[in-house]
Amino acid sequence: MIQVTSAFDGGAITVQDASRADDIRLALRADVSADFSQWFYFRLAGVRDTELTVHLLNARASTYPGGWPGYRMVASHDQQHWFRVDTAFDGTRLSARHRSVADLIWFAYFEPYSQQRHAVLLAQAQLRPGTRVRTLGLSCKGRPIDVVETGVLDPAAPQVWVICRQHPGETMAEWFAEGLLDRLGDVADPVVTQLLRAARFHIVPNMNPDGSAMGNLRTNARGVDLNRAWVNASADASPEVFHVREAMLAHAPSIFLDVHGDEALPYVFVAGSEDQPHYTAAHRARDLRFKQLLTALSPDFQTVHGYPSGRFRPEMLAMASHWVADRFQCLSFTLEMPFKDNANLPDAAGGWNGARSRRLGAATVGAIHGSLLGQDS
Repeated sequence: MIQVTSAFDGGAITVQDASRADDIRLALRADVSADFSQWFYFRLAGVRDTELTVHLLNARASTYPGGWPGYRMVASHDQQHWFRVDTAFDGTRLSARHRSVADLIWFAYFEPYSQQRHAVLLAQAQLRPGTRVRTLGLSCKGRPIDVVETGVLDPAAPQVWVICRQHPGETMAEWFAEGLLDRLGDVADPVVTQLLRAARFHIVPNMNPDGSAMGNLRTNARGVDLNRAWVNASADASPEVFHVREAMLAHAPSIFLDVHGDEALPYVFVAGSEDQPHYTAAHRARDLRFKQLLTALSPDFQTVHGYPSGRFRPEMLAMASHWVADRFQCLSFTLEMPFKDNANLPDAAGGWNGARSRRLGAATVGAIHGSLLGQDS
């Protein structure tokens, strides 16, 4: 008998009918305390040598139905190696087919990033020379909001802020943070050595620990979309933003990156602050320099496809990268990665995944170096 479960870290699904392996009927579960649905993560048991067909019956009613065409589910038998499976969207439901070779198989919207891996990331980072982990505050449910700090201690030095996973279902963002931190911990890397002598980094690998644990797509435990809370951040309803924003006011950023995933666009791109009234030719040249550097350092990054101008204008300053750009007049981007694949460099087996997100994080260190120190890296 097949068993479907999601009562684990980051799990989310609703079971309709799992009596037949070739017609497993499931439904997307909305965020806790909010009406967003897209993320799923569940386990099937009792499926060795079984041809499986899994249907998400309410895919059309999800928050971003435009994300389903061309999308393929990810699956794993060992929680270490994730691969894409045959998936189709018929306009109403999303269906995946795969033959399981083991008793257990996990399916997810994107390669998960667990609380345990997050704990290991922090534990390893704190042991590197010159690196500290500080808790800026607690989430709605009392989980720590941690920042990893490394680099020169001179308060007059450029301050680089990177925040990840405001939207908890966008797990590629924390994979990005892992790649960034791994490279910053490489004492043999001359780019890193020079950069850490010149600047101070503040990296928040997971802005939304409650939503991550609960299997939410976009919101925290109170149902707040953190990336719409930056103007009126509340210590009660959005403490995750409130505490990070307070720390940022004490260490004003010279460069700010807010790392996300986009459901529909199969590309890696950034969105900047060009819609703001203060945006000048000097700002444009500065932003272009960063994009040119990252394009040269990572073929996965591109500047042709992205968000159209004006898309976020009505809610602009409530968003992290716009609030930061307006407040500090610094280089400030939202960086987006795909849930699907990178259409410019497709990978049939894995699509866009954790490993590619990590590599992008590492490459971004070079773009930051070039932006701050005026050199290609």
